[in-house]
Amino acid sequence: MITGIAHGAVTVKNMEESLKFYTEGLGFTKVFEINNPKDGSPWIVYLNICKGQFIELFYDGTIENPWNESLIGFNHFCYEVDDIYASCEKLKAAGYTLDIEPNQGCDYNMQAWVTDPNGVRVELMQIDPRSPHAKYM
Repeated sequence: MITGIAHGAVTVKNMEESLKFYTEGLGFTKVFEINNPKDGSPWIVYLNICKGQFIELFYDGTIENPWNESLIGFNHFCYEVDDIYASCEKLKAAGYTLDIEPNQGCDYNMQAWVTDPNGVRVELMQIDPRSPHAKYM
């Protein structure tokens, strides 16, 4: 039985810039690294989102995959926040520009959008008690 989403993974082109985005911009915590078992080289950095949830950052991406709304497959990560405005200010203070400023979606939730340094779309969502999501939380 599945009990949750354990992690998402992003292959990055620049680990330092990606770590800055996810730690300084989003507030995740770098918790550990795993080296490649074949040669001992850096391989994966784990960032903690909250208890039991992680993002894996894989080193050495070389081929960009620009997002297009018509592509089939992965679309974006959405992270729940307790204060959409404070979260967006934290991103801006770290030097990132929002793609879409905070606004209320048709589900009543507040949302904002930003793109990580690797082209991954990131949605920030503050759950509204009136939203359909709220009754499942």
